[in-house]
Amino acid sequence: MGKIPAERFDFSRSYYGTHWITKPDGSKIHVTQKNEDDAMDFLKSRPADKPFCLTVAFFATHAEDSHPQQFLPQPESMALYQDVTIPVPVNATQESFERLPDFVGNEKNEGRNRWHWRFDTPEKYQTMMKNYYRLATEVDTTCGRILAELKQQGLDENTLVIFTTDNGYYHAEHGLADKWYPHQESIRVPLIVRDPRMPNSDAGQTNDALTLNVDLAPTILAAAGIDAPKTMQGANIAPLYLGDDKPEWRDEFFYEHPMLKSTEFIPASEALVSKDWKYFYWPEFDREQLFNLKHDPIEENDLAGDPEHAGQLRKMRARFAQLKAAAK
Repeated sequence: MGKIPAERFDFSRSYYGTHWITKPDGSKIHVTQKNEDDAMDFLKSRPADKPFCLTVAFFATHAEDSHPQQFLPQPESMALYQDVTIPVPVNATQESFERLPDFVGNEKNEGRNRWHWRFDTPEKYQTMMKNYYRLATEVDTTCGRILAELKQQGLDENTLVIFTTDNGYYHAEHGLADKWYPHQESIRVPLIVRDPRMPNSDAGQTNDALTLNVDLAPTILAAAGIDAPKTMQGANIAPLYLGDDKPEWRDEFFYEHPMLKSTEFIPASEALVSKDWKYFYWPEFDREQLFNLKHDPIEENDLAGDPEHAGQLRKMRARFAQLKAAAK
C-alpha cells in the first residue's frame, strides 16, 4: 500500500499501518476517529456548488501486524461483546489445516504463522475476535455519522454511497489467518449500496449476483453520467437493482494472487469461481482442486481426484484456461 500523492487531489490525507496515530502535539488519536474527523473536514469545507467524490479508506479492521495484540480498538468500545462467546468456525480445526495442500498446510506458511499470532488457543481466539468486532463496530459508527452529515447537508437523496472492503479474512478457518488464497473466507467481501434512485420498497434487499471490485468504477461513472472507457473492466451494477428487467450478468470469474517472497511464505494461487463450483490452480506446483460450493460451502472436500466429477473438472479447467488467457 503506497501513499497517495496529495497534489493529485483537492483534499487528501493518507496514513495507515497502526491503529493509534501520534498527533503533532504528542497526543494520540485512533485511526478510525481520524478517518471520521478527516471525512467531516472534507464534507464541511468542500465547495458547495461542485459535485464531489469522497473515499474513506479505513485501516480498521486490518490487523496491526507488528503489535502482539493485533487488533486495538478504542477504550470506549471495550465494554462491547464482553459477555459474548464468539462462535468458532466449524472448519477452524487442525484436521481442516491438514487437508490443505502440503505447500499451504505447513508451519512455514505465512497464513499459518499469523494463525499462531491470533488464534492458536481458545482464549486468544476470543480476545482477538472481540477486538476485531469492536473495530468493525467503530467503523460502522463512523459510517453512520458520515451518512448523518450528508443528511444534515441535504445530500442524502442525491449521493451514491458504496461500502466495500479490499479482501476477506480467515478467522482461523482452515487453520489459517489473514488472506491470500482462493477460499470463500479470503475472497468474498461485503458490498452495500445506498442509491437514492432505488425505490424505498426495494431498499434493504440482498442480491446474490457475482459483483467484483472492477464493477465499482463503471458504476460510479454511470451514476455521474459519464461513459466508462471501452478498455475498463467491469460493468455498472445499478441495473441489477434499478431496472425491472435484470441485465445479463456474469456467472463466473477468474481469480489470481501472486506468490509473495517465496512459495514457502505465500505461494501463488488462481481460481475459476462460480456460484456452485470452484476450481483452484496452484501454478508453482501444478496442483488442481475442485469444490462443490453448493454442497460443501466451507471447501473441505476436494473432488479433483474423484472420477465421478472428472467431467466437471475438465469443464472447469477448460473455462479457467480461457479466462486466464483473456486476463493476460
